[in-house]
Amino acid sequence: MKLRKSAAVAATIAALALTATACGGDSGTAGDKPKGGSGGKDQPKLPTYTVATDVKVDSPTLKKAQKAGKIVFGAKNDQPYLGFEDTDGKRSGFDIEIAKMVAADLGFKPSQIEFKTVDSGVRETTISKGDVDLYVGTYTINDERKKQVGFSGPYFLAGADLLVRKGEKDIKGPETVKGKKVCSIVGSTPLQEIKKSKYGAETVELAKYSECVQQLLNNEVDAVTTDDAILQGYAAQRPEKLEVVGKPFTEEPYGVGMKKDDKALRDAVSDALENHQKNGNYKKAYDATLGLSGSKPQDPPALERY
Repeated sequence: MKLRKSAAVAATIAALALTATACGGDSGTAGDKPKGGSGGKDQPKLPTYTVATDVKVDSPTLKKAQKAGKIVFGAKNDQPYLGFEDTDGKRSGFDIEIAKMVAADLGFKPSQIEFKTVDSGVRETTISKGDVDLYVGTYTINDERKKQVGFSGPYFLAGADLLVRKGEKDIKGPETVKGKKVCSIVGSTPLQEIKKSKYGAETVELAKYSECVQQLLNNEVDAVTTDDAILQGYAAQRPEKLEVVGKPFTEEPYGVGMKKDDKALRDAVSDALENHQKNGNYKKAYDATLGLSGSKPQDPPALERY
């Protein structure tokens, strides 16, 4: 199954322009409104997910959610095409659809899903404390994080890249950021990478990527680094002002986070991801969200069960 890029970028940019806040923050986008397009009749449609009934999984987290009658997902709210919240509080993006797929297979209707915005720097703490049941928000699986939380996935493979102002001539990849101001967010793996002495960058650490993008637009920093999938979304919003260098220099496998020792829930979420990859929902969701940003098409990565 090969994902494809959609020609409907303009329609989605127009929709985001109508819902974005003017200067970034807890939700919305950074900077002035993007130039929108018209049309949209050929835009891919989001799938619907059949809600499972009588789900029985020996998971303390799931049992708590079933008793409460809702499941709580941690997510991002400022990442266009991935995890985005408009001014009306409506969530959209590929990560949001992944959450809906998983929730359906665990027996929860859309009305029983609650999303909480959780920034990168507090993800492990929030999961461990039980403030969210699951976390879906461009969450890279790595061994260090596995010491604190559990993961199902990966469901997507991204790579760290650089977002620059349109027409930037000096920054062509990570090897060209010596002495440049590069912004990323606290707790992110791309931040830890770009801070390595071999790159020689001057790093600026903020709480949200939308804040980094705002500083880039304001000429306060020279580049923003994070996963290419995230950066493509920002570039698609500001095609006349921003561009992605296009030279990924890490691998960032995205997973669904949860409490560390809840193996039953890990397996159930992995089963859900596999199910929706096989039945075509994964591809449909991708085409209607992240595929619109110009993100590089790929087959879903192999799930890692442990």
